[in-house]
Amino acid sequence: MIEAVLAVVGLLVGFGANAAITKQKMGSADEKAKKELDKAKKEAAKLVADAKEESARAVEETRKEEQTRRRELKDIEQRLVSREEALDKKLDDLDKRSEALRKSEDEIEQLKDEIRSIRSKQQEKLEKIAKLSKQEAADKLMQMTERDIKNDLLGLVNKLQNEAKDNAEEQAALIITTAMERMASEVTAERTVTSIKLEDEEMKGRIIGKEGRNIQALQRATGVDILVDDTPGYIVLSSFDPVRREVARQALEMLMKDGRIHPGRIEEVVEKAQKNVEKDVLRAGEDAAREVGVIGVPKEILHLLGELRFRTSYGQNVLKHSTEMAHIAGIIAEEVGADVKTAKYAALVHDIGKALTHKIEGKHHHISGEILRKYGAPEAVAEAAEQHHDDVEATSVVALIIRTVDAISAARPGARNISAENFAERMKDLENVANSFPGVDKTYAISAGREVRIFVKPQSVDDLSAIKLARDIANKIESTMQYPGTIKVNVIRETRAVEYAK
Repeated sequence: MIEAVLAVVGLLVGFGANAAITKQKMGSADEKAKKELDKAKKEAAKLVADAKEESARAVEETRKEEQTRRRELKDIEQRLVSREEALDKKLDDLDKRSEALRKSEDEIEQLKDEIRSIRSKQQEKLEKIAKLSKQEAADKLMQMTERDIKNDLLGLVNKLQNEAKDNAEEQAALIITTAMERMASEVTAERTVTSIKLEDEEMKGRIIGKEGRNIQALQRATGVDILVDDTPGYIVLSSFDPVRREVARQALEMLMKDGRIHPGRIEEVVEKAQKNVEKDVLRAGEDAAREVGVIGVPKEILHLLGELRFRTSYGQNVLKHSTEMAHIAGIIAEEVGADVKTAKYAALVHDIGKALTHKIEGKHHHISGEILRKYGAPEAVAEAAEQHHDDVEATSVVALIIRTVDAISAARPGARNISAENFAERMKDLENVANSFPGVDKTYAISAGREVRIFVKPQSVDDLSAIKLARDIANKIESTMQYPGTIKVNVIRETRAVEYAK
């Protein structure tokens, strides 16, 4: 029992102690909270004071800025007013000056009228005194002057004409001789054959091929007559067209170097050789223009100019002839005071029509003029090229110069060979006759004109039509051309089937 009472007493004492401790802690917390609250109030009061001070400063700065802007606006307004007043004053001055000028013009016009009136009255008085009108007096004065100096003028004119004739002939001879002395080029003879040296007899057999397949494929692809037995150790390429000979030469050289010779390879190599010749043509045109100092020539004209490297006129190489003419034309143009650049340009391109005579009907100088205009050459150049033969009247000094230098270049001893030109023209005419028939794909005149090979389109011409076509072409050749001996007309129809294994 006593233990229970002691336990209860202990509990009460402990509870009281805890209550005292709790009360003490609560008092300390209240005191601390009060201190924190006082501190927070002080800081808040300080922040409010700082904010009021900052706000007052901002208001003061804003007020000062507004005052500054108002002063600036006032100054600007004052300047604008002053400028407006100055402009108004200038306008007033201009109005006054304009008015004064108008008055002066009116006064000047009145003075002019008075002067005209006085002059008319004076002229009337003079006509009454002289009993002649103004026109009659002028005519009479001219008659008197003509009568007094007529004989002197006639003598002077005759003297000047005689001196001009003598000096003109002498001066022309001097200019032409000087130009010819300063410019001399090689004489180029025409060749219709090209030789290629063989490495050995085995190569000849490979070029001929089994049953002649390779050489037939070469002749068919190039249109050149290939002779392998005429000259030991050489292959001779025969054709009147130098472009074809060049293609065949390059193709043969590539085939001999490569070693693979068969119909399929031959077609590839011939196509490659044709592309190489095209590049050589353009390069030849560019080199010719660069040699004579002509710049700004369109690429199409340069290409046609390069084709002249493979063309001949009466055995004379047309490109050499044109560059020679350009040099001489420049010298003569400088001597006579003509446009040197135009003269050189016109002389260089005057014969480009010869590169197209087998494609376009008409005379080569007419074709030259049309082509030059088409591709944007200067009109003076096109006119001079078109007028370099006598059937078109020369309308400029440059055209006369081109005519002169054309005659100079063509008249040199050995420059031309008429028989060779006739042969080439006959070959072209022979091919043109065959090409005039429908269904013809390619035509080649070979064996010096003794044979013409015609390749037809197999879709357009069947076997029976090929026989009839050969007879029709032979009949037309007989009726339209003159030639020695006989001409073999060989119509070839070839059908190919191509497929690829993948």
